[in-house]
Amino acid sequence: MNPRRIFLTGARGFVGGHMLTRLGKSFPDAMVHSSAADITDRRAITSEIAAARPDVCIHLAAIAAIAEANRSSERAWHVNLDGTLNLAQAVREHVPDCLLLYASSADAYGGAFKSRVAVDEAVALAPLNTYAATKAAADLALGAMAAGGLRCVRLRAFNHTGAGQSDAFVVPSFARQLALIEAGRLPPVIRVGDLSPKRDFLDVRDVCGAYVDCITNAEVLAPGTILNIASGVPRQVGEVLQALLAAARLTDVAIEQDPAKLRPSDILLACGDSARARELLQWQPRVPWDQTIKDVLQDWRERLASA
Repeated sequence: MNPRRIFLTGARGFVGGHMLTRLGKSFPDAMVHSSAADITDRRAITSEIAAARPDVCIHLAAIAAIAEANRSSERAWHVNLDGTLNLAQAVREHVPDCLLLYASSADAYGGAFKSRVAVDEAVALAPLNTYAATKAAADLALGAMAAGGLRCVRLRAFNHTGAGQSDAFVVPSFARQLALIEAGRLPPVIRVGDLSPKRDFLDVRDVCGAYVDCITNAEVLAPGTILNIASGVPRQVGEVLQALLAAARLTDVAIEQDPAKLRPSDILLACGDSARARELLQWQPRVPWDQTIKDVLQDWRERLASA
């Protein structure tokens, strides 16, 4: 598929900024419309879709941080579920042939990770927090709409990071602290939560690549298709910290556990099986993890230097 008009929600967010860059490189002749509407305003989002008449709609807008969703659960449900339904209904009504790509989340698997094996798309969703529940609900709702003809694909991406991500997430949280220590603005102590869990980390650029691959391979994706976007490589959070420490220009940093950073969870390993994405899209992670680590740390050095 070679789209002429692409509609993007969440363009001002972490993934959205990277997505804009990738779309410009992959589809230089396409017109990309970055939505300015409040996704919870059904009339506004419907008006935008009707005017833009996109061939492809990429829906990234969401309350994405677990802590923020827990603090503002009503808002999280309104944005993540109601907003998604508003967009999907507008697409179905005004551009029924449009390909809707939905940013679901591997967090929706939740309790399924207690099996400690890499989960595939056939595993039942079992969310364990507000964010995961809102994403799971929207994911399932879109599946039902796909059965009624909505042309949508649900991408369940595992933990992804990169330049521009908020320090509400673990990798940039470590990187920001290390950059502050390097700059002499914090004592040489990094405060952490639980370092023992293992997670499936990706570079945000590889996640954006999966969206592009969905567009170029749209003809093989049936309505309602679910795709795990995962590295398949579980990395212990402590190993991620050690990689950042190795990349930092520091010789002696103490590590202290901060009770405020601890989250109750018995999910010791969360890893995904992305065989379906490899088969249908020929997608696989391409950015080396060491490069991701260096880029996140350098991003925080630059942000702090310009602050």
